[in-house]
Amino acid sequence: MAAQRQLMDGKALKKTRPRRTVDYAGGMGRWALVRKLRPSPYYVPHLRPGPSYIIDLLPPKAYPTNASTSLCTKFVHTSTNKIRCPVNVVTWTPEGRRVLTGSTSGEFTLWNGLTFNFETILQAHDSAIRAVCFSHSGSYIASADQSGIVKYFQPNMNNLTAWQAHREAVRGLSFSPDDGRFATASDDSTVRLWAFEESREEKVLTGHGWDVKCVEWHPTKGLLVSGSKDNLVKFWDPRTGTCLSTFHQHKNTVQALAWSPNGDLVASASRDQTVRVFDIRAMKELRTLKGHKKEVCSVAWHPIHPLLVSGGSEGSILHWDLTAPPPNHALSSTLQPGPRATLAEAHDSNVWSIAFHPLGHLLVSASNDHTTRFWSRERPGDANAVFSAGGEKPPAAPEGGGQEDEEEMVPGFPGWQGEDDAYGMDTQDGYSGQNFGAGEDTGLPGIPGLGGSAGGPPPVPILSRQTGPLPSQADMLRQVAGSPAPPTGSRWGPRKRFS
Repeated sequence: MAAQRQLMDGKALKKTRPRRTVDYAGGMGRWALVRKLRPSPYYVPHLRPGPSYIIDLLPPKAYPTNASTSLCTKFVHTSTNKIRCPVNVVTWTPEGRRVLTGSTSGEFTLWNGLTFNFETILQAHDSAIRAVCFSHSGSYIASADQSGIVKYFQPNMNNLTAWQAHREAVRGLSFSPDDGRFATASDDSTVRLWAFEESREEKVLTGHGWDVKCVEWHPTKGLLVSGSKDNLVKFWDPRTGTCLSTFHQHKNTVQALAWSPNGDLVASASRDQTVRVFDIRAMKELRTLKGHKKEVCSVAWHPIHPLLVSGGSEGSILHWDLTAPPPNHALSSTLQPGPRATLAEAHDSNVWSIAFHPLGHLLVSASNDHTTRFWSRERPGDANAVFSAGGEKPPAAPEGGGQEDEEEMVPGFPGWQGEDDAYGMDTQDGYSGQNFGAGEDTGLPGIPGLGGSAGGPPPVPILSRQTGPLPSQADMLRQVAGSPAPPTGSRWGPRKRFS
């Protein structure tokens, strides 16, 4: 009806196209059906590289031992505000239906997590937003900005309170497991603990010698980890405010930290172009991940599998698979395992923040190039996949690739003819520049028709391309036996009846 109305009004028809979506409901429903009907508790349908098997692609939780099903390397959508400005932080709402971004202009933007379209925008702060965090219950949002102000919001974007928490920019914010407290990290080189309901400062953690760039609270324990411009990663006891341990492995500013879902590992991203994984059970470094060409700005863990995703200042997004065996320290550094998947041109500038969907099938990235981009898993049999077996972006296909195969003809059958020299063939000799069976002996000795040795059977001449009806078997036998050629009235001569 809308199209007819536009035609009646004399307006040009607008092109309508379906909005792109990545719907997890189909996979979740199919997984529930498989779990109900499967013959054993470990049965999962095998994926085959064909488009018809896309319906067998289940959520990441269905493949607990196969981390390769959670590599989000397929570009889905780019979301950009009308007023373009760098996007500093991005996070999913706890139920996974929407994506919340905070920008340099101080705006909250809410995007639909299913169709990736714009939902609402709010001028939340007067300066650049540096940190946004949902409480574990999903009932509140805490945010901090460049001027050191912390604000509380409800999920409907209703502002509850605001106060000056630090004298300088707040770079990190994280809730305790019970949501009763939260920690903030600031450029004033301190980490502060706050009582959430009273907005009251409880402790000031001092020990870093420079700007504190990030802080993360352990998902289940009373333990804090912070990273600073002094290259140190420090662990804190929030009850006493004392420093428990310090890691000195990084050679430059620690820009981002992330706890693994089980709380045993913590990953740190630094300006020394490395991502390091520490095991708090042994208080030692577990892995050093090298692959970025410039400083590493952000890091995030997959919610299901031991996968780590990092974003760099060159605009790349790298996926690291920690299920691989640890490298042998006796080997040279050139033999260290690299990233499992590489998106070298994911963004045009720094990737400031990345976050996985709670189900693990989508990845969202926020960048200094003013865009928020969504990435999904590759689908079986997808011809446009950007992920190859080596983890690099595959080379572009040549122009017109595949057309030559469709135009090939089969010589010797009627209706499959074209230009004589289109495929290097000639009507006199069968193959241009080559006289098989005539002149020089070029074939295999002792095999008829391929130029035998002296005393062998005579070679069989190869006939030119067929343009008429196929000859009878008797005519072909007579040609081989050396009988006189048929009359020249037609190519093969008149058909004869044999008794």
